[in-house]
Amino acid sequence: MTDDRIVARKADITTLDVDAIVNAANEGLRGGGGADGAIHRAAGPKLLAACKKIGGCPTGEAVITPGFDLPADYVIHTVGPVWTGGNASEPELLAACYRNSLSLAADHDIASIAFPAISCGVYGYPVEQAVAIAVREVRDFLRSNRAIGQVTFACFGETMLEQYRTELT
Repeated sequence: MTDDRIVARKADITTLDVDAIVNAANEGLRGGGGADGAIHRAAGPKLLAACKKIGGCPTGEAVITPGFDLPADYVIHTVGPVWTGGNASEPELLAACYRNSLSLAADHDIASIAFPAISCGVYGYPVEQAVAIAVREVRDFLRSNRAIGQVTFACFGETMLEQYRTELT
């Protein structure tokens, strides 16, 4: 089943002209490697200051800050699970990342949002499983929520892009 409100594209998430981007953050919200570090660098030092005021975010939850120097008005920070084999509630926690990020977006009248591949980098989540969860959760949310008009899966590489495109068909 396809939904024209969901797209996957090869892109640097920090450059996208959307209302909000999602940051695959760590629990301390302090920036790090991968997309998290890139978002913090592109947003500027005010993002870290805003994150320090929040204090942290548990795995599976989401918090929101302004986008500061990013094209996006907002950054939604969510903490994905570290893959330890799948028996430590990883699928449920990853699904919660998408649900909580989308709920927060809807609460803030965000019409367009972009997601990275949460937990697929240094957190080691198997890509095929993570992408299936991401697409399922976004589709489920959009079925009952018309406020969000566009969801973009921002893929850093061609392999990830193909995985999303396969799952979206």
